Amino acid sequence: MDQVLIQQLANELLVAEDTATPILPLTDRYPDITIQDAYAIQKAVIDLKLARGEVVIGKKIGLTSKGIRDQVGVHEPDYGVMTDAGWVKDGECIDAGKMICPRIEAEIVFVLKKDLDKKVVTAWDVIDATAGVMPALEIVDSRIKDWRIKIQDTVSDAASYARVVTGGNRLVPINDLDLSMIPMASFRNGELMYTGCGAAVMASNPVNSVVWLANKMNSFGTPLRAGEIILSGAFTPVFDFRPGDHVFVRFGPLGNVSLSAQAK
Repeated sequence: MDQVLIQQLANELLVAEDTATPILPLTDRYPDITIQDAYAIQKAVIDLKLARGEVVIGKKIGLTSKGIRDQVGVHEPDYGVMTDAGWVKDGECIDAGKMICPRIEAEIVFVLKKDLDKKVVTAWDVIDATAGVMPALEIVDSRIKDWRIKIQDTVSDAASYARVVTGGNRLVPINDLDLSMIPMASFRNGELMYTGCGAAVMASNPVNSVVWLANKMNSFGTPLRAGEIILSGAFTPVFDFRPGDHVFVRFGPLGNVSLSAQAK
């Protein structure tokens, strides 16, 4: 895919996000689009956001479940770059109407205190480089109409990233934590939506997600840096986030996180 088309599609996706107006799937219009093309489009969108003053705060990891990867026909997760325009305070009430079809994912976020720039990053490197973890909510929102996405569509669209909420008032060190055993219970308007634990993420532990991402980014020559936050993957399936909803999620020893959507 040539650079002119990459830039054109990046502009389309940014306008779709800014105006909450979905576009047709890229894979319908350009059946030969590759995952490499898709990451180039994602980067072009981020470059446009940086040019207007947004700042990169970290990365999100998607497709951390093997079952979901098998379903969409890919052999590895994907990632998206997050900017500060999508960072929401814990407990905040936001305007869901500024998004197209938002959905909630409950995740653990890693806060890095060191660069992860070794040639081969291991789980021990991730643990050593992590200042701590916090409970988090990610709002995913596809700029593709009706969520009719293939892997190339979602990669182009920053892995469907829209907002991130980090919860709790403290970072929890992970040296003595077994993240695979961290429990999670999500509630919408007081109704239990899902329960899960960290073992559901990336072959039994969210640390493995960050290992994958660190090595992926190093292969591109763009290592994860100190100060970045890393969303490590959803514990359970997504659920809709509608006007008037209140979402509250418990993460056991990590604390809680919550978010509300303004009523119409």
